[in-house]
Amino acid sequence: MKKIFITLILILAGVQSFAFSNEKGDTLTKIKKDGYFTVGLDDTFAPMGFRGKNGEIIGFDIDLAKEAARKMGVEVRFKPGDWDGIIFELRSKKIDMVWNGMTITENRKKQIAFSKPYFSGEQIVVTKSGSDIQKISDLSGKTVGVQLGSSSYFALEKNPVYSSVKDVKKYGSNVEALLDLEAGRIQAIIIDSMVGKYYIAKKEKKENKDIFSVVNDPLAVEYMGVGMRKEDRSFVTEIDRVLDEMQKDGSYKKIYEKWFGRRG
Repeated sequence: MKKIFITLILILAGVQSFAFSNEKGDTLTKIKKDGYFTVGLDDTFAPMGFRGKNGEIIGFDIDLAKEAARKMGVEVRFKPGDWDGIIFELRSKKIDMVWNGMTITENRKKQIAFSKPYFSGEQIVVTKSGSDIQKISDLSGKTVGVQLGSSSYFALEKNPVYSSVKDVKKYGSNVEALLDLEAGRIQAIIIDSMVGKYYIAKKEKKENKDIFSVVNDPLAVEYMGVGMRKEDRSFVTEIDRVLDEMQKDGSYKKIYEKWFGRRG
């Protein structure tokens, strides 16, 4: 009887220890305790997340993350880094999530978990104004730029024209790719539509002339989500809940219109 009693105590102690260990390791519990979560991002990815005139990080995703944190009763901190290593940063627990226009792909879903989609966009071809590239097949024999580790590269890789492209140059940021395109060092770039159109409008307004052209033939239509670790199931559920709340109370619409204008 004494042995059974001792065994039961040991089992209960083990269960309590396991439960405490799980609670301690749960990201959502830790966020609630610490009072903040950390978002990893590429701070050149306008208008999703980028540096404003005073050097502060601003953007569509930045405002969404701030609103999500407010609804959760915590703060948000932003940690800029190289996009090519952002999933490693997440899985290494150096950040709690990636909220930065991350396209949901099958390859990424093998590595991380995603919230429900909150934004859709296209992968587009941008050329210099006056270019002879009028459709995707015209990329054959041309040098094309993409951001390293971006879904733009994967969209190009999946397209039949990929095998006939002369060269693919990979850049640390879309800004670098656009500068090389303007300088004539490459003939086209593949870029997320909201980023490409934002930079084109900004640049051409400043120069007061046509510089770039968008090919009226997108490579792909994509959906974006918030990236989190696979084991952080309760955190994913919480972010989905918050995204739903933002749609219902109009805060998502307000933030959307701030950055993209009224929807048609």
